[in-house]
Amino acid sequence: MDFLNAAKGIQNELISIRRDFHMNPELDFDLNRTVEKIKCFLDKEGIEYFETSRNGICGIIKGNGSKTIGIRADMDALPMDEKRECDYSSKIKGRMHACGHDAHTTVLLGTAKILNSMKDKLKGNVKLFFEPAEETTGGAIHMIEEGVLDNPKVDAVIGLHVEPNIKCGKIGIKRGVVNAASNPFNIKIKGKGGHGAHPHSTIDPIVISANVITAIQSIVSREIPPTDPAVITIGSIHGGTTQNIIPDEVEISGIIRTMTLEHREYVKKRIVELTKGICESMRGGCEINIQESYPCLYNNDDVVDILKKSGDEILGEENIVILEKPTMGVESFAYFSIERPSAFYYLGTGNKEKDTEYPLHSSYFDVDEDSIINGVIVNCKTVINFLNN
Repeated sequence: MDFLNAAKGIQNELISIRRDFHMNPELDFDLNRTVEKIKCFLDKEGIEYFETSRNGICGIIKGNGSKTIGIRADMDALPMDEKRECDYSSKIKGRMHACGHDAHTTVLLGTAKILNSMKDKLKGNVKLFFEPAEETTGGAIHMIEEGVLDNPKVDAVIGLHVEPNIKCGKIGIKRGVVNAASNPFNIKIKGKGGHGAHPHSTIDPIVISANVITAIQSIVSREIPPTDPAVITIGSIHGGTTQNIIPDEVEISGIIRTMTLEHREYVKKRIVELTKGICESMRGGCEINIQESYPCLYNNDDVVDILKKSGDEILGEENIVILEKPTMGVESFAYFSIERPSAFYYLGTGNKEKDTEYPLHSSYFDVDEDSIINGVIVNCKTVINFLNN
């Protein structure tokens, strides 16, 4: 099939769908309208699906073969106001598709429509993963727990993310680790409050906190190899009510980002050791809560080879950007990548003339809608190369 002409034939339909999603953004797992739109589309196309993970959807296109490939798109928006003024600006105050998930969902719908029209030629199956809550806790892990990777068993998964730093018409591909793992944490430093004029009769949790924060920063700078990326960010510190009162406790919160499982476990351990040691040495106490969040996203070389070959064939080798460095941002597609061989790529949406070079999560973010069909044709070609070749 000529995927480019097929995609151009539905381009206006896809742009209309994307703009509808953009004008009506929904958050987290609360995606009732978005899900209904997707279900209506799948029903119209005669694509089988089932609901999963509190407003997640798993569709399936059954071909003629035992191999199965999954394609994932996320659906949720961000809790922020849109400042960009256009015909399809968000109609809901405090909500905006500032990360391009409206485009991701639209690309997957377009991919599904084309592949379903030729399912008799597919030497295998295609599963469609519409994921909720990517921006919060991640719906992927719940979808996986509920069996979306089985019956039939999924052999590989692909996914994409729009990228304004890559020009529209191009895609970016990274081998190996693509995104960091994250571990949010909260620390409560416990002291003994009192009058600021008599610090000797108190145990000052603010001073203890200052030492803890300084020591934590030394983990990355002095205990992780400088060639290996890692970040510890303290995002908030709260304690005290006025100038002359030493409080009883201080609360610190932050997040760890690492690129390997080894460093992830090491940094968590050292934060606990340093915090407890400093608090004890300064006569205080502490409570530490380190949460498990998204793992590292790893691209599988074999699936990346198929993806790159598909990109070369459908877009031209000159439009494939080979990315050398991973990003410290996190991505819930990582849950799929640790369960099955996967390839995650970046869909270029930047266009200076169309003013679509604002960064992700900007209140002025938008995509060059010509990129939608690029995502569709790369997805379709990758599916064919995986299943049929």
